Amino acid sequence: MKLLRRLCLLGGFAAALYTALPSVAQAQASTETWPSRPIRLVVGYPPGGANDQIARQLAPRLGEALGQSIVVENRAGADGIIGTRAVAQADPDGYTLALAGLSPLVLSAYTFPNVPYDSKKDLVGASTIASSPIMFAVNPSLPVQSFTDLVAYAKAHPGQLNFATAGAGGSTRVMLELFKQTTGADVRYISYKGASQALTDLIAGRVDAMAIDFSALYPMVQQGRLRALAITSDHRNKHLPDVPTVAELGYRELQAGNWYAVVAPAKTPDAIIDKLNAALRKVAASDDMRRALGPMGMDSMTQPSSAAFKQFLRSEFDRWGAVVQAAGIKAE
Repeated sequence: MKLLRRLCLLGGFAAALYTALPSVAQAQASTETWPSRPIRLVVGYPPGGANDQIARQLAPRLGEALGQSIVVENRAGADGIIGTRAVAQADPDGYTLALAGLSPLVLSAYTFPNVPYDSKKDLVGASTIASSPIMFAVNPSLPVQSFTDLVAYAKAHPGQLNFATAGAGGSTRVMLELFKQTTGADVRYISYKGASQALTDLIAGRVDAMAIDFSALYPMVQQGRLRALAITSDHRNKHLPDVPTVAELGYRELQAGNWYAVVAPAKTPDAIIDKLNAALRKVAASDDMRRALGPMGMDSMTQPSSAAFKQFLRSEFDRWGAVVQAAGIKAE
């Protein structure tokens, strides 16, 4: 009887194993052949912004590297949260990705109530692809010629200098709080639903200043409609070589910037993420991609592995979480 029972148990185990083999083989085959159909790259912002510009520069080049077409899909709303949520809830098969940055992946966890995903658990990052410094700029009517002048003016007129922010809980607001904490200046913020509205009022002189991605301000600076005072990267930008870095001016703590990454739903197979990481690093290192990013004031920026991206993301949570919590920022 014991022998018969053992044989039955072994037979049941063998049958279960035999039943599971086709699905395991199919999963392995789908991973090895990925990508075998077009990939969606979701952008959580409207067309025309920095996220969208990067996605549309990246898509054809990444598609060529992977041997498959990549379709950019804009799903705007809630400072990138809506589009990022759609990817977090998608099938983890490598065919739905997001181009997301600092706000939806890090800041939203601190500034928005009830964010419908946890970027550390519900998403897996293949790599960052680019970084952008923040530019401080003012309306030319403001009587300041330099970043040092701006700080002095703000201190001489406490609570009177108005900064435009694109949303009450996004990167522009958080960067403004870092500016206040670093310089000791007392300034006010005027919140707008998006960067385009904020820039319209900044150019018209209805607000005084703004700190936002280089690419958003650069065309207006070129045209003389805004005055650039400083950028937050560790080197001057070749397109505006006369604009100093904050570190040069003695404000190294302000050295920061936005960044953009390609992420996938959690549980996406490691083999797919590794292949995606290798393709992203290849694209970012190409002269063609560097030339595309240059006019936007951006630099290529990648991580050597998904594990390295995870560590990078954790460090960003630590840094910006401290800024947000000290300022008590909450999205409105």
